Amino acid sequence: MPAAKSPNPLIDGSIAWQLLLFVLPTLGSSVLQSAGGSIDSAWVGNLLGESALAATTNGNLIMFLLTSFVFGFGMAATILVGQAMGAGNLTRARYIVGTAVGSFLPIVLVVAVAGYFTAPHLLSLLGTSTDIMALAKDYLQLTFVAMPALLIQTMLMMTLRGAGDATTPLWFMILAVALSAALNPVFILGLGPIPAFGIAGSALALATANYISLFSMLGYIYLRRLPLRLSGAELRWLRPDTQLLREIVSKGFPIGLQMIVVTAAALTVMRIINAEGVDATAAYGATQQIWTYVQMPAMALGGAVSAMAAQNIGAGKLERVRLITTVGVAYNFLLTGGLVLLLWFMHPWAIGLFLSDSSQATELAGHIIAVATWGFIAFGVSQVLFGTVRAAGEVIWPLIILGVALYPIRLGFIVWLRPSLGMDAIWWSFPAAFMATMIMALIYYRWGGWRAKAASGAANNVHVSAPANPTQDLSVAIGGR
Repeated sequence: MPAAKSPNPLIDGSIAWQLLLFVLPTLGSSVLQSAGGSIDSAWVGNLLGESALAATTNGNLIMFLLTSFVFGFGMAATILVGQAMGAGNLTRARYIVGTAVGSFLPIVLVVAVAGYFTAPHLLSLLGTSTDIMALAKDYLQLTFVAMPALLIQTMLMMTLRGAGDATTPLWFMILAVALSAALNPVFILGLGPIPAFGIAGSALALATANYISLFSMLGYIYLRRLPLRLSGAELRWLRPDTQLLREIVSKGFPIGLQMIVVTAAALTVMRIINAEGVDATAAYGATQQIWTYVQMPAMALGGAVSAMAAQNIGAGKLERVRLITTVGVAYNFLLTGGLVLLLWFMHPWAIGLFLSDSSQATELAGHIIAVATWGFIAFGVSQVLFGTVRAAGEVIWPLIILGVALYPIRLGFIVWLRPSLGMDAIWWSFPAAFMATMIMALIYYRWGGWRAKAASGAANNVHVSAPANPTQDLSVAIGGR
């Protein structure tokens, strides 16, 4: 009799094929999310003008900072869910989802309410111009209304990917982006019976789209009986388990902090670039728009490798983890390298989407792309390696490596070489930091202690389970450990 087909191809199937099937929907979700933001900004800018568009920047920055921390906790839950699913421990995976959602739903609700009423004070702290303060307040308040749906849906999508499902998040990302794009002009201008909300209409469109998408996704999860759904007595697992919550926070906080570190370093470099004049700022702004898409394959690969490696760690198949990493690096050279090569030939057209052909900034933007864009290949290698070590539960060393690369190396490169290279020191600092990150990541991947954590995670997930009685504490279920 032939052997039964494995119910989990991520731990038994072809690594190259399964990783590709995982990466493509994840990449599609990232592209859609960025495109959705661009479309919303385009509606605001074209319908309400530059002042309104500038006002949205403040709200988007605050949302990015909040999303950074939720991303960290979501990634921690994703890793734990992946390890549990790899070990075949579906009950524990559901228990992790219960604690993750049950912990952060009340937090985001409190933050949303507090943010709505303190929006003017937050904008003052950001130094928002008085010319756009009223517009920014209207936008930010309704952005906080959208926040619970946006952040909880983000966390649920990440846990679904941890369970090996990258397709469901893609479909509901499509729904959210399409609805937001369609509703923006309706709420901004007030079409039909809908009153005109002005700039607040853009945030209202975001809120409406994400609440519809969130509840639609929850309905789909239960109608299709997806593995991570909680039902019956399991709904009591939404009451957080303190020991498991500490584990999620201890892993999630450093991951979220990494995004804050990256953002702070980017703001520091932005101040240096602003001092070089308007042309430099405009050129860098255009390249940043292009780089957003260049880095997406690397980010998608990092997330896919992390989810797939976590499942194989949970299954105790550590040799496959090494192969997953190798295939991930190879895909990075193919996807990120292919985009870099394409951009080398097509960068005049890409820059022309953001800058006029006659502008001095156009020439400088082309120079920046030629000098710095190749560094994203090294960035992609680092993301794959970080994805693997995070899957094992190691989150501190990636934070340290990024901190070293972005501050003493990148900023030091600018300070030390600016007298001899001039403005080029800024542009060369990007590939210098990417290369330094890759080298340090390779060193840690080769000689670091993440493998011991992987072996420990594999052993734990075989024996650790959620309590059979939902009121029973997890520490009791695993023998008081």
